[in-house]
Amino acid sequence: MRIGLVGGGFPEVRRCLDEALAEGVEGLDDVTLVDVVHAAPVPADVLAPLGSTIDGPLIDACGARFVQQFGVGVSGVDLDAARGRGVPVANVPGGASGNATAVAELALLLLLALVRRYDEARAGVAERVVGHPMGTMLRGRTVAVLGVGDIGVEVAARLRAFGVHVVGIGRREAAAYPEAAAVVHTYRQGDLPAALAGCDDLVVACPLTEATRGIVGKGALAALNPGGHVVNVARGPVVDHDALLGALRSGHLAGAGLDVTWTEPIDPDDELFSENVLVTPHVGGITEESYAGMARGFVANVARFVRGEPIQHRVA
Repeated sequence: MRIGLVGGGFPEVRRCLDEALAEGVEGLDDVTLVDVVHAAPVPADVLAPLGSTIDGPLIDACGARFVQQFGVGVSGVDLDAARGRGVPVANVPGGASGNATAVAELALLLLLALVRRYDEARAGVAERVVGHPMGTMLRGRTVAVLGVGDIGVEVAARLRAFGVHVVGIGRREAAAYPEAAAVVHTYRQGDLPAALAGCDDLVVACPLTEATRGIVGKGALAALNPGGHVVNVARGPVVDHDALLGALRSGHLAGAGLDVTWTEPIDPDDELFSENVLVTPHVGGITEESYAGMARGFVANVARFVRGEPIQHRVA
């Protein structure tokens, strides 16, 4: 059994998979992890995208029979190509693995750093400044959470602990999100600008699909209260790059925190860096605890596939 790791990102995945495999799983007695690149594909029974894409030609060239994501999002996988070849695609949900909790914690880190002007405070230390800058508390703010799945629920729960009024925004009726009902104060759906009316800040935590690509655009950003912030821990293209830059340059937004960007790694010369923007390199879900949980879920599902059992968390 050969598991192909596609792309050179997320270097700790290999170590965590090795550790999960070492625990012993029925059906996976002889597993080799191999690096796969599009320019020189090698045989692999299972493919896992790590910062790169998996398309039909790569599936064919590797002879892959299964695609297993190490984590939740499968935007890097050509699902239609996989379906057309009868190759199942599965992910590891964020709730059970701990990934959702890890991402939510980073979302709060970014939002807190923005409202308390952390970058300026750090600069002040170097300049021997005391008692400046003046920040804003989270308590009393109204924060929208776009996407009320596992990550959104974890974000909302933590925001509530800070005394925030949480507005959950989803694409279905509220009854479809029973876990969100316990942690959001208000639920809205439909037109995004209308849903964001009266909100100070926005945390983006929804999947990237054709329906959500660029959904946080000029109209949505304009609907936020002046001086607000946007934090994106979903996928970069959910937010329109130029619309975000424009809202920051105009002063309508006070800042943005991004753990995900439009291309990864982001260009250090991107114009966004001239504004009040905090960027982390897609590390929201990268903790020892969450990676261990994702590795176990990954390995367990590959073992089900090898044993001919139903695959869990199948998305295609």
